[in-house]
Formats: sequence, C-alpha cells, structure tokens
Amino acid sequence: MNARLLVAVSAALLAGACSKPQFAAEDQYGPDPKLPEPQAYLFPPMGIATPVGFRAGETPIVPAGFTITAVARDLNQPRKILPLSGGDVLVVESGGPGFEPVRRPKSIIFKLVIGKAHSAVKPGNRVLLLRDTNGDGVADQRIVLIDKMTSPFGIAVVGDRLYVAATDALWEFPFTPGSTRVGPGRILTELPGGPIDHHWTKDLAASPDGTKLYVGIGSNSNIVENGLEAEKDRARIWEVDRVTGAHRPLATGLRNPNGLTFQPGTNTLYTVVNERDEIGNNLVPDYLTSVKPGAFYGWPYSYYGQHVDIRVHPQDPAKVASAVRPDYALGPHVAALGLAFVNGGAMPAQFQGGAFVGEHGSWDRSVLYGYQVVFVPFTGGRPTGKPVPFVTGFIDLAKREAKGRPVGIAMDASGALLIADDVGNAVWRVSPVSRTIAR
Repeated sequence: MNARLLVAVSAALLAGACSKPQFAAEDQYGPDPKLPEPQAYLFPPMGIATPVGFRAGETPIVPAGFTITAVARDLNQPRKILPLSGGDVLVVESGGPGFEPVRRPKSIIFKLVIGKAHSAVKPGNRVLLLRDTNGDGVADQRIVLIDKMTSPFGIAVVGDRLYVAATDALWEFPFTPGSTRVGPGRILTELPGGPIDHHWTKDLAASPDGTKLYVGIGSNSNIVENGLEAEKDRARIWEVDRVTGAHRPLATGLRNPNGLTFQPGTNTLYTVVNERDEIGNNLVPDYLTSVKPGAFYGWPYSYYGQHVDIRVHPQDPAKVASAVRPDYALGPHVAALGLAFVNGGAMPAQFQGGAFVGEHGSWDRSVLYGYQVVFVPFTGGRPTGKPVPFVTGFIDLAKREAKGRPVGIAMDASGALLIADDVGNAVWRVSPVSRTIAR
C-alpha cells in the first residue's frame, strides 16, 4: 500500500470511529423499529473486527443449560450447512469470485477495509459430506461430494436430487441421502453472475411439496452505483420450476436476501435481508420477513417500507408507494445470513415455534454489531418482541477481533442447532446439556 493510500485509509477509519452511534439500539429491533434521519458522508462509518479464529479448545459461548461442540474444525470457509435425516451433514465451503470492478475512489477504501474481515484460509468452493460414525458428535469422515465450483452457497435436497446454487448457475446432481457420492451434474438454470457480482451469495430453498426451488439473488451494488442495467434480474427471489428450470420473480426489491426457509407446517417462505449502507451507523436495519408473492420491498427506491432514499436517480414515487414493510427489524448492519425455525426436537419449549438468525457482523458501523446467533420469538406464527442473543463469544469487542463469524444455520435431525462459522472455520453444534449427542 502506498503512503497516500495509507493516509486515505487511516483518515476514513478515523472518520468512522469519530462518528459514534447516538441512537438507542433497542429502538431498532422488532416489528416496529424507530428509524433516525439518514446522514451523508464522504466516507461512511466503518469498523472491522480482525479475524483471528478460535484457539485450540476455545468455542463460542452458549447459555446455561446448553453445550456447544465442534462437529468439524479446520474447514475452508464453511458458509452453508444442510443436515440430512440420517445424521450426515452437507457443508458448502465458499468465497466470493471477486468480479466487482473498482469504479469509485472510495471503493478502494471499502475493498481494503472489508478485505480485512475475511479468513486468511482459502475458500474450498466445494460441497463436503460430514459423517459421525461412532455417535460422539464429532465428524470422523470428511468426504468431498462436489469440487471446483464457482462460489457455491445455497443447497437443498429433494428426493434423489441435490441442488447447489453457485453464484452463476443452479446445479442439479443425482444423489441418494446416505450415499457418499453424486452423479454427473447439470445446470438447471443460469443465475445472474459476472462481470459485476456485488452480492455473490445465492441462497436456496425447496418448497414443502418439492415442486419449486427458491433462489435469493442480491443486488449488484449498494444503491445502484453500477447503473440500473447491472440490476437486471437482481434484488429478488426467483421461483424456479424444479423440472424445467423455468423461473419467475416471486418478490422483488430485496437488496440481499439470504436464509431462505419455509416456516414449518406452512407454505410461508421467510428470508433475512441485508439492507443498504453508507447513510449512518443506525440505518438501515437488516430484517426478517415473510415473503409475500408479488410484493416489492423497496430497494433501491425506499427502505423499510416507504422511507425514500434520495440518493437514487431517477426516483420512482409509484414504486415507493407500493413498497411492503418488512415484518421484523434485526438491527442495523448485523449482516444476517442464516435462518432456522425451531420445530420439535431437542430445544426446550420456550424456543419452539421461534427462529434462530445467524448474524455475520457489521462493517458499515463504528460500533460493531452482529457476530452472534440470536433467537427471535414468534407469537401466533409471527415474530414478536426483541431478538435474544443465544450463541455469542465470536467477537472480542475490546480488541476488535473476530474469533468466528456465523453464516448459515440449521436444525439437525435431533433438533439441535448447527452453525457454519467461516472465520472459525468450523461447524458448531448447540444442544441442551442432557441431549448433547442425541440422534
């Protein structure tokens, strides 16, 4: 890094550090968040936790009455997990393709700052099968199912088919759960990828009846700085026919939808969404919401319903008027990426019917947010109250160091919680003490 650039980076970070949040955090959680006024910056507030990983014997922290163990360590940036009914766990190891060009001077700063947040371990860009053959809760077999993929992320199994959403294509592979190999793959449908690929993660869920697949496709910019043409088929959830690959938009205006999950016992799809950056420490809250077919959720023209983003040109008052307000605010810049509903199994009664959310952690904020798994209570099938920290200890706030960063989460066959940690490079398993390795 040359001296001039180093000075620019230092000045930007200092500006962010001097811009402390002045808004009560508890006001930005739940079904009815309070939103401050947006702010304009030459360089917005930025804060990164340096990735250091967990030392041998260290784990994240869980509440009293629970235990946490490592199903597997020394992975290569695990991002998504899919537990199978027989006890096997599929793990997607992945990293971004790095396609996005630098078009603004401050993008150089962003790349340097955000680049500091990721693990130094090279991403595997593959799908692994983890198997615990002796029932001790630790995977003693680690098998590569699919290798050399282009930034894979979402994963689903329907019958005898395995689906993986890479950043540029939705793949289908013959696969029988319980086996340790897949058949030859085919592209079911292409997905929006490069040459710009700002939000590269493509999450995936299958409908309860198995006839449709749903793919989350993030925007190709923060707020249309790459032009509207770059946003074609972006910032939306696709509904894909599982047989033909034909697709249509299920919902639009979702800046970066991840954690696609159907609420158990219903046909209601939920997602967590990463909202826009660069307008302040406390804007905009990331959110959890049910996905209403045909709905428009505001991006880029407005946020959290009909709050107009004046940075967008040309504006579209008609689109703003139609924007649907999300169900539940998770707090600003927590970078929610994982979602899992509790439905029976090991978790105590107070968790049943609610949902866990994996928060990867902020960068566009001087005081760090996220870096945890929270529990969101549901009442009458809807999210209510405040999110409750459940798995913590991923971050040392005093040192601004990240030991881990949770990404995808899932409930295993026993109802225990699994967490993919792409800085700790581990898959963690959380269960009540009396049900530590129940199967």
